[in-house]
Amino acid sequence: MDLNQITIEVSDLDQSIEFYRKIGLHLIVRAKDRYARFEMPIGSTTFSLHHAAHPRVGGTVLYFEVADLAARHAELTGNGIVFDTPPTAQNWRWAEARFRDPDGHELCLFNAGPDRRFPPWRLQGG
Repeated sequence: MDLNQITIEVSDLDQSIEFYRKIGLHLIVRAKDRYARFEMPIGSTTFSLHHAAHPRVGGTVLYFEVADLAARHAELTGNGIVFDTPPTAQNWRWAEARFRDPDGHELCLFNAGPDRRFPPWRLQGG
């Protein structure tokens, strides 16, 4: 099984498309003013936006893994992206920087290396 896509609700499709393009996603589908779909720079999972008058926000964090967190953070900051937290080493052995999209969805830019899937506390046989 593979994760095909994640879809979030947004209030302003054009503004959200601009934001997600700015952070490096590639727009592949645009259906009028109600839906957009992106490819990630690497991998096969896609990401979608669905217009909603009152988007549901909260409780979910979208994680975007990058090879060089400090460089990507600097690049995005230079492109006008405002971060809630700078790149910070976490006690779960990876570094992350948090920010939000125009609707307030929480996003996390991170680098975990092999600990993303294979931390020392990984369950055996899992």
